[in-house]
Amino acid sequence: MEQGFAASERLQLEPICPWIRAGRRCMTTANKITITRILLIPVFVMMAIYYGGSVERGAPVAWQRWCAIAVFVIAAASDGIDGYIARRYNQRSRLGVTLDPIADKGLLLSGIITLSITKWAYKFPLWFPVLVITRDSIIVIGAMVLHVLNGAVQVKPSWTGKCATAFQMVALALVMLQVDLFRRTFSAFGSTFEVHFLDLPVWIAGFFTAISGVGYVVVGIGQLHDHGQPEAAKKEE
Repeated sequence: MEQGFAASERLQLEPICPWIRAGRRCMTTANKITITRILLIPVFVMMAIYYGGSVERGAPVAWQRWCAIAVFVIAAASDGIDGYIARRYNQRSRLGVTLDPIADKGLLLSGIITLSITKWAYKFPLWFPVLVITRDSIIVIGAMVLHVLNGAVQVKPSWTGKCATAFQMVALALVMLQVDLFRRTFSAFGSTFEVHFLDLPVWIAGFFTAISGVGYVVVGIGQLHDHGQPEAAKKEE
């Protein structure tokens, strides 16, 4: 009787076993690090918001800022670590290819948005997070449209896109470290303007973000055009 129960249990588990084995293959060390990076994002956001609240109350809590910085640095450093492990120990997987850009963009966007809505010593201007979110949204929507219409998407990181990501990271790091080397106030046209050193990396990051977004749109339109040409040629024949 017991053997019969054991046999029936094996029969029930057999269809599930391939999924279990696939899950074990996906849970590589590199993917675990990537998942940890995603889990660190809400921790960073929470500490950044707490610090911003303390600044707004007029009593900045330094350890909260340094905790936010430490979490951000660990999460950012893990990007290179999981990539190295995946290449060095042949742990590349579809799950990793999907999760890695989500973790990278999630960390970057959460940092930009959080430091735009919280009251740190320097606050990102409103146009900066709007520009970054708009560009990334256009890229995602464009990739989905290309996938539906063409059946395939060929997205290659451009040098302007890499520069945009690098300068966004630099701007975030300088804002969190509060590296504001100078601050000047100017009066013109009946209004007062305040210029910060940190405005420079923000404007550079914004410039490359906008340029890279235009570049990706041009590439996407080109792929749509190339896909439509064979069909037009067939109709003419």
